[in-house]
Amino acid sequence: MKLGLFTPVFGKLNQDDMLAKVRALGRIQAIELGTGGWPGHDHLDVDALVNDERGTDRLKGKLTDAGLTISALSCHGNPLHPDKKTAQAYDDTFRKTVCLAKRLDVPVVVTFSGCPGDSDDAKHPNWITTPWPPEFLDVLEWQWEKKAIPYWREAGRFASEHGVKVALEAHPGFIVYNVESMLKLRAACGTNVGVNFDPSHFFWQGVDVPAAIRALGDAIFHVHAKDVALDRQNVAVNGVLDTKTYRRMAERSWLFRSVGWGHDELEWKRIVSALRLAGYDYVMSIEHEDALASIDEGLNAAIDLLSRVILTEQPVEAWWT
Repeated sequence: MKLGLFTPVFGKLNQDDMLAKVRALGRIQAIELGTGGWPGHDHLDVDALVNDERGTDRLKGKLTDAGLTISALSCHGNPLHPDKKTAQAYDDTFRKTVCLAKRLDVPVVVTFSGCPGDSDDAKHPNWITTPWPPEFLDVLEWQWEKKAIPYWREAGRFASEHGVKVALEAHPGFIVYNVESMLKLRAACGTNVGVNFDPSHFFWQGVDVPAAIRALGDAIFHVHAKDVALDRQNVAVNGVLDTKTYRRMAERSWLFRSVGWGHDELEWKRIVSALRLAGYDYVMSIEHEDALASIDEGLNAAIDLLSRVILTEQPVEAWWT
């Protein structure tokens, strides 16, 4: 398994300076690059590169010189958005990203599953979280059968035709937010649709992360390394559903943290072991979204912990087998 980094954390740097910074960190072997959507495209111009063979060759050369590979291209967006122009823009970015991934020999594109509205006349997404009142279930069935499944069945086929896997990041607010919803969509849309597994989005929902990994198995195409710290007092009073801005840190039930500052090293050993048992031997891509730690502080802490727990070699056959 390799240690990687999602590069929006260095969004203020140009591509060359970003690569130099990643190389200086040491122990990072792969990078995940944004191509649009919510991670932005600070280090890649997908429109310029998708039809530029010389440009992609130059990028490959830079990566080789830096001793890095690209683990995934990421275009987190909402292609199911009820506003047609918004949905089209996200879909366009997704398809361009798939085409660029093929050109760069990147096997995975990461995005969100998206969330529709409650009807064709809706203006905003509508995430259903309860089966009652009963009209909520009617909306949920419509979202799945008329929007999510048709879109991802076709989009998954498009990616497959380009030799690229689709890794949907399970995230509250979207159709796919946990194991059950991920496996439901995959069963309907095919095995080229899988998950970008980010433990931080599971921790605060009360999920046992190694158990979730075991349930997902070979549906895991890519992994983010990001932690969450739960505030026990705030959870005791208000539960884990929390719509307060991330700026009100002391009042929230949970916060994104650097790896190891929400859950200890033993828990991350359980996670890495579960990934290994599930057959995952690709990249753990560090995503820094910790407002309580500087970039250098958070990244170095994550790199130090993960370097200790990631098994960089395939397990050897035990003497007793």
